[in-house]
Amino acid sequence: MRPVLLDHVGRLTGDDLPAYVYDLPALREHVHAIRAALPERVELLYAAKANSDPRILRALAAHVDGFEVASGGELSHVRGLVPDAPLALGGPGKTPTELARALEAGVERLHVESEHELRLLTTLLGDRGADVLLRANLPVDVGRVALAMGGQPSPFGMDPAHLDGCLELIASEPRIRLRGLHLHLASGLTAQAQLALVDEVLTWAEGWARGRAADLAEVNVGGGMDVDYTHPHKVFDWPVFGAGLARILARHPRLTLRIEPGRSVTAYCGWYVTEVLDIKSSRGEAFAVLRGGTHHLRTPAAKQHDQPFEVIPDDVWPRPWDRPQARDEPVTLVGQLCTPKDVLARRVMVERLRVGDRVAFAMAGAYAWNISHHGFLMHPHPTFHHLDDAEESVTCGTYAHRMS
Repeated sequence: MRPVLLDHVGRLTGDDLPAYVYDLPALREHVHAIRAALPERVELLYAAKANSDPRILRALAAHVDGFEVASGGELSHVRGLVPDAPLALGGPGKTPTELARALEAGVERLHVESEHELRLLTTLLGDRGADVLLRANLPVDVGRVALAMGGQPSPFGMDPAHLDGCLELIASEPRIRLRGLHLHLASGLTAQAQLALVDEVLTWAEGWARGRAADLAEVNVGGGMDVDYTHPHKVFDWPVFGAGLARILARHPRLTLRIEPGRSVTAYCGWYVTEVLDIKSSRGEAFAVLRGGTHHLRTPAAKQHDQPFEVIPDDVWPRPWDRPQARDEPVTLVGQLCTPKDVLARRVMVERLRVGDRVAFAMAGAYAWNISHHGFLMHPHPTFHHLDDAEESVTCGTYAHRMS
């Protein structure tokens, strides 16, 4: 944790906790490095579903080529915050209202998931046109991955055999312009694994287009870059990935490649900070009960991992009884929910952890608060803080205020 963050965490009061603290300078530095590593003809879109915090979106806007949104709500939210940014609307099960809203908002790309969705789109066009990518689910081996969206039976995209029906419909509908294919198949890939999949995908895509005399201008391979929660300082190898893409694209001189990372962009900029409320022993195992829990930080429950953390000691102890603590032993960190699934980290060795100490969970900048079940047990929401060296400011507020 950077000293400026540590200083801010030390000044948080009990009423501030739990708190999300976002390091915007670190985020800008990270996304700038990503952008610098990518070669020409690679467009970088940020998947807003990873974290749609307004200050984060605005910090990213200068460094990305646009945003990928996956619902009408995300579309309105992102368009309102960064009105000039190009948007792409993806996701299965788009409603007629969402498609109409995308057309009205001038969304740059629509990622079409099925022939039915394409037919639905034609009924909403009026005198407008639409640029589309057809999402395909290729029968390729994606290996052992964190999430597989393709390469197997899936609700995402279309089998290649179903693409021809879409081509026929597009040929009969001049208001729809086919720009390319969307082929996001897996998440949790290392740079080398991602490159191998991109190489296979682009080769297939050009062969498919050539066999149908289709004009293929771009391919979107989605995101899915690996984020290793067991090693917080180990990040996806963007320089290796960028160099590999340059070699691959040299074999496909007419294609533009789009990528849509989310987690690998913002995970590292966020911290979930809370305090130890109680420490108890049960049948020889130590448990630390924390303020908050997985209703604020869903990530470890969703991914079944231990969320990395730092202990920030607080030496003030105002009580007349001995301070409960754990020393040189494994501790399971849990939240306040009435369920045994409310676990943030399990049996992690600590040198010392005491009631009143603070715990800062790292890598809480993506798929954290925004995927959590906020209303369960009706605990207070966390506060939100944005550290920004460039503005020499710290902003904070509740989530409700932040989203207004």
